[in-house]
Amino acid sequence: MEGMMMNPGWRVVLACVVCWVAAVSARADTPSTLKFDPQRLERLDRAFEEQVEAGRIAGAVMLVARDGKTVKLQTYGQQDIEAGKPMAKDAIFRIASMSKAVTTVAAMMLYEEGKFLLRDPLSNYLPAFKNSMVAVPAPEGSAEKYVLVKAKRPIWIRDLMTHTAGLTYGTPGDLAHEAYKAAGLTGWFFADKDETIGEAIDRLGTLPLHGQPGEAWQYGFGTDVLGRLVEVVSGMPLDKFIEERICRPLGMKDTHFFLPPEKASRLANVYGWEDGKLVLKETAENSLYVNGPRKCFSGGAGLLSTAEDYARFLQMLLNGGELDGVRLLSPKTVELMHANHTGSKYSRDTSAFGLGFWVNEDPGAYGELVGEGAYGWGSAYYPQYLVDPKEKIVALFMTQLAPSGGINLNQRWKVLMYQALVE
Repeated sequence: MEGMMMNPGWRVVLACVVCWVAAVSARADTPSTLKFDPQRLERLDRAFEEQVEAGRIAGAVMLVARDGKTVKLQTYGQQDIEAGKPMAKDAIFRIASMSKAVTTVAAMMLYEEGKFLLRDPLSNYLPAFKNSMVAVPAPEGSAEKYVLVKAKRPIWIRDLMTHTAGLTYGTPGDLAHEAYKAAGLTGWFFADKDETIGEAIDRLGTLPLHGQPGEAWQYGFGTDVLGRLVEVVSGMPLDKFIEERICRPLGMKDTHFFLPPEKASRLANVYGWEDGKLVLKETAENSLYVNGPRKCFSGGAGLLSTAEDYARFLQMLLNGGELDGVRLLSPKTVELMHANHTGSKYSRDTSAFGLGFWVNEDPGAYGELVGEGAYGWGSAYYPQYLVDPKEKIVALFMTQLAPSGGINLNQRWKVLMYQALVE
C-alpha cells in the first residue's frame, strides 16, 4: 500500500476521489440548499418546544419538504406522557378530517375512469338522496322549530367535495338536530358504530338537509357520503379501495381505518386541555380504532396515519398526481382540485374552497403569511397540512390534542415555516 501511495498515478486517483466526495457532500440536501434559513427554522422548533414545556401539547412530529426533499423532520415531546415515551418519527396519529383529502382523491380517480361526472345527481348512485327536503325556520308563531321544503335541485357529487350539499354534522343548533340525534348521526365520529358506512349513509339520506344544495358552505357529512359513493361505484369497501388503489401504490404502509393490533404500541395518546391542564383522553388500550367494532369506514374522518405516510400522499398531489413513477391522477385533475369551487361562499381559513381543502387564492384577502395558491386542511385532533405548488412545498405537523383549549399553534406554524423560506 505504501508503494501505491508513492506512485504519482495513485496520488492523482486519490485526489480525484477526495474531490468527488467533497462535491457530493456539497450537493447534499440541507435546509440551506433548499433555500430555508436554518436560524429562522429554529423559530419553528421553539414554537413547538415552548408548547411542550408549557404543558399545552404532549408532543408532535413536524415535516417540511421542498422539491421532494426533506427540509425538516423533527419530533417534539412525548407520545405517552404517563409512560415517559418520547415522540417517535413513526408514531401513528388519528387524522380525522385530514382523511377528507384521501377520500376525495379516491373519488377523483373514479371520475377520471369515466364512472361519473361531478355534476351528476348523487341520487343516481345513492337512491336514498333522491327526494331531499330542506329544513327551514318555521313561520313566526308556529309551534314547530322548522318546516320542510323541497330541494331546488339535486345534490351533485361535486357538492359533497365542496361542502355545499346542505349536509351538516347534525350538531346542536342545527334546525333538525333532534332528527339527526334520533338517527344516531351527530358529529364526525364513526369508529364506534357497529354497522357499515352504507347503512349509516342510507339513514342519513332520509334526514332533512340544512341548506339548499349549492347555495352555502356547510361543514359536515359530505365526505362520508362521498366515501360511500366510492364503494358503490367501485364495487369495493372503502378501506380496500384506499389500501389497494392509494396507500399501497404510494408506499403508505401505516395508513389505516382501524389499526392492526401489532401497531398499537405506536399509536400516540390523545390529550385534551381541560380546566387549565393537559388531561389524558385516550390510549391505544381504550381506543375504538384498535378495539372497536372495526366496521364503519368514515371517509370524512376515519383514517390513521404517520407524518411520513401523509407527506407522501401530499407529495403526490404536489407532483401533479404522481409519485415515484406511480400516477394516481392527471395534472389537470389535481389543478381542478385546488381551483376555487365555491366563489365567495367559504370564508374560514381562506377565501376559497376547492375539492377537499381550503385554497389560498387571494393572500391579501386571507391576510396571513401563506403562499399564493397553497391549499390544505386540518383535523379535530389538531394536526394541519398544506401544499404550496408555487414554492413546491409540502408541510404538516401531527399531534393529538382535543379539546385544544384555544391555542393557535395550528395557525402560527404556517407563518413560522414561511418566514424561514428565503428564496
